[in-house]
Amino acid sequence: MFKEVLQDVVDRTEGGVAGLLMGFDGIPVDHYVREAATPPVDVETVGMEFSVILKDIRKASELLEAGTAEEISIRAEHMTTVMRVVNEEYFVAMTLLPQGNFGKARFLLRTASSKLVGELT
Repeated sequence: MFKEVLQDVVDRTEGGVAGLLMGFDGIPVDHYVREAATPPVDVETVGMEFSVILKDIRKASELLEAGTAEEISIRAEHMTTVMRVVNEEYFVAMTLLPQGNFGKARFLLRTASSKLVGELT
């Protein structure tokens, strides 16, 4: 079920490369990498590295009394990664090319997270 949701999100996003469902502990639940992904992406390593940043941002957001952080985006020269909190234990992320459809990625991750939360509880 998880892989199908991730595949749907990635394949429906122009420039989508990979999707990942991961725990905040850095342990991946499932992932999907588009076959034609160029350059190839080690999505689990991306998720592990960014999970540390996501935890720190969530903590800072709460300390600043800004509320719970729900979504984080990191734009780099060669890829953009969008991460969305699913619940207290898990997040979903998608990596896309810099010219990819960032807005659609955000929208599809938001709708996918509601599907995933039901399966995780």
